[in-house]
Parts: sequence; structure tokens; C-alpha cells
Amino acid sequence: MHDKIAQLTPRLANQIAAGEVVERPASVIKELLENSLDAGATRLDVEIENGGIKRIKVRDNGRGIGREDLPLALARHATSKIHALEDLEAVATLGFRGEALASISSVARLVMTSSREDSGKGWQVSAEGRDMQAQLVPAAHPRGTTVDVRDLFFNTPARRKFLRTEKTEFNRVDDTIKRLALSRFDVSITLRHNGKGVHNLRAGSGRVEMERRVSQICGPAFMQNALHIDVERSGLRLWGWVAEPAFSRSQADLQFFYVNGRAIRDKVVSHAVRRAFADVLYHGRHPAFVLYLELDPASVDVNVHPTKHEVRFRDSRLVHDFLFGSLHRALASVRPGDRGEDDVTAENFRARPEPVAGLAAGEFAGQQRMSLASAPSGEALQRQMESYGALHQPYGGAPGVAEVAPGTPVSPGMNGLEAGPRPAPRPMIDMAMPTAQEGEDAPPLGYALAQLHGIYILAQNQQGLIVVDMHAAHERIVYERMKTAHAAGGIQAQPLLVPVSLAVSQREADCFEERSEVFSSLGFVLQRAGPETLLVRQVPTMLHGAQVEQLVRDVLADLLAEGGSDRIGERINEILSTMACHGSVRANRKLTVPEMNALLRDMERTERSGQCNHGRPTWTQVKLADMDKWFLRGQ
Repeated sequence: MHDKIAQLTPRLANQIAAGEVVERPASVIKELLENSLDAGATRLDVEIENGGIKRIKVRDNGRGIGREDLPLALARHATSKIHALEDLEAVATLGFRGEALASISSVARLVMTSSREDSGKGWQVSAEGRDMQAQLVPAAHPRGTTVDVRDLFFNTPARRKFLRTEKTEFNRVDDTIKRLALSRFDVSITLRHNGKGVHNLRAGSGRVEMERRVSQICGPAFMQNALHIDVERSGLRLWGWVAEPAFSRSQADLQFFYVNGRAIRDKVVSHAVRRAFADVLYHGRHPAFVLYLELDPASVDVNVHPTKHEVRFRDSRLVHDFLFGSLHRALASVRPGDRGEDDVTAENFRARPEPVAGLAAGEFAGQQRMSLASAPSGEALQRQMESYGALHQPYGGAPGVAEVAPGTPVSPGMNGLEAGPRPAPRPMIDMAMPTAQEGEDAPPLGYALAQLHGIYILAQNQQGLIVVDMHAAHERIVYERMKTAHAAGGIQAQPLLVPVSLAVSQREADCFEERSEVFSSLGFVLQRAGPETLLVRQVPTMLHGAQVEQLVRDVLADLLAEGGSDRIGERINEILSTMACHGSVRANRKLTVPEMNALLRDMERTERSGQCNHGRPTWTQVKLADMDKWFLRGQ
């Protein structure tokens, strides 16, 4: 280390800056394409060789750069996008730092040719020498700009050896192109690698053209399972496509979020999305979405990170609540039979049922208004509902103990799908089951046919066969009703004929006394009868028949795990989910056809009924055409 202070040479300063801006070929392409878009380009042609390590060529049809500005374009901190400090407060362009071209030219051989004229006359600039003096010569070029970058990191071998294989670097370039292509549907983009065409994305501004591009980039399966959303409130607009929870991913590889056209990664956004999907996503799975947030540029600071991937919102709470509420209600609005009518727009958004418990800042708190789906008419269905009996008082009245074949051993802790051996299969078919009348459409989940292995309900609708996991579906129904009741002021309690004495640890007993108001809001009335004894006097009416001892223990465990009272308020839905699991119909319980049909109808009018409380699917459709293929019918 030297003691004397000296000014860095321009090349060394640029190479240091390049460490922030130029990480690999993909980052070079990102900077060049953003410059082209800022120049008003409507067509982008990208050619790369050896994954972009050997060569990167980007050509656009933008406004171009004049002769007098070309040398400055390669100078550090030279830009046409920022002129005063006030401009930083409302940045509306993708690039604005004025470092990209200078940084790239310091670690690669860069030649830029541009023209502002339609005559084909232009100029070419390159930076050479230790001081990186720009060399300017005339060149033929149509209106627009071409940047040719060769031999990335040729003069910095220490950085070049950190590059990966050609395939890996190409995949990163491909991801960059896709991410940018989703930000500008009005721009045509082509990509060629080693002389072979990879992408040819045509421009389009209509809904059909947009969805075609999304399908090309995210895959047709994404679009087939996507819900279109367009919501505007308080100066914020959220639009785009979000996949239904059943189309979850093992990794976060289909997540595209844009703020004013800029692809970003932000903690506020990520947290809002996770909260919105918390009720419907299986653990370890990731949602898929292509979403666009539009707001006043003055409300967001993009000058946070050199790569501009991160932003800072002026009012992060407002943004968080808006994103969470919009996505939460959009997901809640999807019910069986909604496919094809799945747009959530500003017009119909206010008519959607509002989410209830555990919402950020309580913005959307309030009693949930469950919209009743239209049920099929006819005396047959009326008789079904009347005979629903004990199972529909409401569903929480369903007995919580599994019904098993005579002689099957039953352990005291028997509870759920894994409890004890299964009885022999007893298919149940009622030839008098209701069917759609002439000219009458069957409901989305159809009519029940039979019960399979005491676990699945088989139903027939117009498309084919419906298979329902009855425990998972009922669990969601009970859960949504408990959330509604809790948000309305508390869950109704029902006294026990004989109080249940519960032996607990002193820590658990102390937890009850400290959180007694939480137990009351959940529909429990408990009394401490000793240092390590609790008396259970009342339980939630919806969970009548559940195993009281295990239910209370599970709630205590959840409360102890959450710690402080603030966290309990935030996680109340998880506690309600645990309780709902105890009150749902169990495996091996034999249901009558009317009971099965009533369960199907409740699924059709219950929010998020496509997934259980843990994010697992509750039903699936097997189309008649697919079954025909199994048996080679029509072939």
C-alpha cells in the first residue's frame, strides 16, 4: 500500500465501475437493451456468439446518437437522461447513471455505430488507448444504433475465469431477454446464438398479442392456468397474470414483477406476494406470476443499486397493503367453474368477497361476504339438502372420529387420513342420484356418483369425471367459515355436557392464562384447575364432535410457537387452520349421496376451495376426451 494519494486513471476507474455494472454477458445485454428502449426503439435484434463471451451485437431502430454526442456516450457519468438533482426524484427511464457504455468498453472491445438520419449516413465510435480516447469515423448505418462488443474481459483475465460454460452464460442471456420482452409488449425482439435463431417475438399491444408473448416465454401451461388481474386504487395500478395455486412451482423460476416497466426484486413486494399465497400454497412451493405495478415515478426511488434491480418505495406500507389485498382477493375469487370468467378488473373487483383475518394493517378486515353460487334447481336437490342432516349443521357439526368397519382396531389418538387400517373398499352407488334435467346445465363440480376407499368422492359433470378429496375440501370449507366468524367478532362456543380435564405442563397452563382473550375469540372457554390442569368447558360450535383434548393441545402449541401477542394476531389464520383440520370430515367416513352432493355445492361457493388449508389440491377434473384415449375410443 502506498502512502501518497493519487487520482485513478480513466481506464482503472472505469474497470472498477465495470465491477458493479458488468458481471457477465447477460448484464452487458441488459444495459444495451435498456439504452435502446430509452431511445424509443420498437425493434431489437440481438446476436451473440459463445454465450456472449466472444461477441454481443445489439441493433435497434431508435432515435440514434448524433456525431457530437457519440464520443461522450463512451465517457463515464455522461448521460442524456439526468440534468439536475430534481430529475433523480422522478426517474422515468430504464438507464440514467451514464456508466454502462464506459464500463463495458473498459473490459471489452466496443464499437458503436449510430445515425439520426434516414439517409443511411452515420458515425462510428470506439475507445482505445490507456486514456480511452474516443475515435470517431464516418460509417453507413440506417436510423438507429448498433453496439458491437467483442472478447468480454479480454484485458482482465482474473474476471474472465469467473465466467461459466457457454451453455450457462447463454441461459442467463436468454433469461435476460425474456424478462425484458415481458416488460415491453410493443417492441419486436429477435435473438440469434451462434448464427441460429432462438427467439422471434412480434410486437403487439392488444390482450391477445400480450398473452401470446407471455405464453411463448412462460409456456402455454402457465396461460392455461393464469388469472388475469387489473386493479386500480389510490394512485396505484396492478395488472398482469397470476397462476392459480395448483400451478405452483418447485422453484421461483416463473416470477416476473415490474415497477413502471422496470424488472425488480424487492422485499416489500416479495412479502406481500407470499402473504397473499400463504393460505393456498403447499409448503416449499412457489407461485408463478407476471405482474406490473404502475405508480407515480416520484413515489419510487430506483437509484438504490448499480444494477437497478432494487427499488425503494416512498410509502412501502401503502404498496404492500395494495399488493396483498389485490392478490388475496383475486385468488379468493376463483371457484370451481370460474374458468373462462377469471378476469379481476377494476369494475368487478369491488364486488368480490373481501379477505378477512390476518390482513396487513387491517385494511381489508371485516366480515367476509360469501357470495352464493347458483345451485341447480329441482326437487331432487332440495331433498338432498334436507337430508344433509347432521353433516350440514354447518359442516363443523360433522363427527370428527373416523367411521371404520366393525372389528377394526381404533386407537385413542385416531385422527385423520393416516389413522388406523382402512376397511375394505365399499363403493356406494345410488342409481336414484340427481342428474341434469333436459336443457339444464350441471353445476361445475357435477353430481356425486360414488365414494372411493372412504377418501375420494367421484362426481360427473359435463366435461367428464370429478375426483374430490373429501377431507381436504371439507377442511377448507370449515376454515373459511371460521375465518368469517372470527373476523365478525368471535367464534360461537358450545358448552360441553361434561367438562374435560386436561393435564398440561405449567408452561402451557401459563400460556392459557396469558392468552385467555385469544382462546375466547377462538370459541374456547377454559378454566385453570391447578398448576398443571385445565378444564375445557366450551368448544367452538363448528368443531362439535372433534377430539377436544388433542384440539386444545394443538392450539396451545400454536400459541406457544408464536410467542408475543402481536405475532399471534398476524398468525391467527394458522391457528384457525389447525382448528379446522379437527372439525373436518375424516377418511373412511361413509357419506350418503345427498351428503356428497351438499359438499360439492359448498365447495362451489367457498373461497379458495381448490386447495386445502395446507395448499394441497382438493379436486381434479378428468375430461371425457382423455378417458376416451385410455380405451382408444374413436381410433
